[in-house]
Amino acid sequence: MNLHATALSLAVLGGALSSATFAQPYPNKPIRLIAPSALGSPVDIRSRWLAEILAPTLGQPIVVDNKAGAGGSIGTEAGARSAPDGYTLLLAHQGTFAINPHLYSRTGYDPIADFAPVTRLVVSPMLLAVHPQMPVNSVADLIRLAKEKPGQLTFGSAGTGTPPHMAGELFKRMARIDVVHVPYKGASPALLDLMAGRLSYTIDSTAIQLPQAGTGRIKALAVTSAKRLASLPEVPTVAESGLSGFEYWSWMGICAPAGTPKEIVSRLNKAIVGILGTPQARAWLAAQGGEPMQETPEEFAAFIKAEHAKWGAIVSEAGIKAE
Repeated sequence: MNLHATALSLAVLGGALSSATFAQPYPNKPIRLIAPSALGSPVDIRSRWLAEILAPTLGQPIVVDNKAGAGGSIGTEAGARSAPDGYTLLLAHQGTFAINPHLYSRTGYDPIADFAPVTRLVVSPMLLAVHPQMPVNSVADLIRLAKEKPGQLTFGSAGTGTPPHMAGELFKRMARIDVVHVPYKGASPALLDLMAGRLSYTIDSTAIQLPQAGTGRIKALAVTSAKRLASLPEVPTVAESGLSGFEYWSWMGICAPAGTPKEIVSRLNKAIVGILGTPQARAWLAAQGGEPMQETPEEFAAFIKAEHAKWGAIVSEAGIKAE
């Protein structure tokens, strides 16, 4: 074979290999999952659980990338600006998609236009907890104490406009109490101050508060769901223990950048929904007080739009501003 023929053969072979590489089914390399929150937060915990359980199904490692700040807006903007190729995903939640856009003059992203919803993962009630030395044993007791000491009790949250803050504001408004909101840079610092007695109470994720309630470092008063949780049958709801009609659920889901091919979104949806239907996933989420969701991309997109409108009205009516 002469040199010309050899070169031609190599070129053809190289082209074939290149085509084969591009033709490989998705995914063919590691996937990044942005968790727009700090280590140890509910968002981080759920992200790492999903990454671990989803990787074998997709056949590729999933690396969690924590990007905290601005109530999750920094990490969410990074997700919006990522290549729409299916190799960067975002853990979306109520705070970043339904609340922040109404709090900040600039978030750097549009929750409706900049993302391709994949599926909602979980809905979770929150847990209202107090420091063990607080002289209260029920929601009614807490409301009574707050009315006896107006402006003296404090509740902490993961930051202004985060779901724990919004749950706290709803509780405050419905109970008609005067308490002071103390925003933190994440759920963990607020929990630490509650355990240390520097806060009166918090309303935060069951995922982060349950372990501490189990050890007696904080006292669980009530859950924010309409019915008691199967995993916490002894803990009453807020509604049944002192504040009729109160109910609050937070949610989390997976989104890809807008423009991600529909076949990739469909592949991810099928994989995640399949996992959420397993007894193992249901048990893990239930242990944290969560309920798995199994939605199509279209159903999740419609839900995001409805949540965005709902919380926009609430933020406006309450006059809440980002600090």
